[in-house]
Amino acid sequence: MTIFISIAIVVICLSMIAVIYRMVKGPSVSDRVVALDSLGISVVSLIGLFSILGETSFFLEIVLLLAILSFIGTVAFSKFIEKGDILKRDDSHK
Repeated sequence: MTIFISIAIVVICLSMIAVIYRMVKGPSVSDRVVALDSLGISVVSLIGLFSILGETSFFLEIVLLLAILSFIGTVAFSKFIEKGDILKRDDSHK
C-alpha cells in the first residue's frame, strides 16, 4: 500500500510542477485562475495522502480548511474576472 501512495505522491508533485508553470506562464488570467485551483486541489490531495501514509487523521481538518479556502479563492477570482469587482457596493446612500 505504501508503494502506491508513494507513487501517487510523486505523480502529484510532478503535476504540481506543470501547474505552477501554467500559473506563471499562462497566456490569460483565466488560465492562471484554473491553475491556481488545480494547485489547491493538488495540495489537498497531497496532504490527504500524507495523512494516509502517516496513519493519522490529524491532517484531515487541514484538508477541509484548505479545500474551503481554495474554493472561495476560485470563486472570488472568477467573479473579479467576470465583473471587475468582488464586492458590489451601493453608493446611493451618500
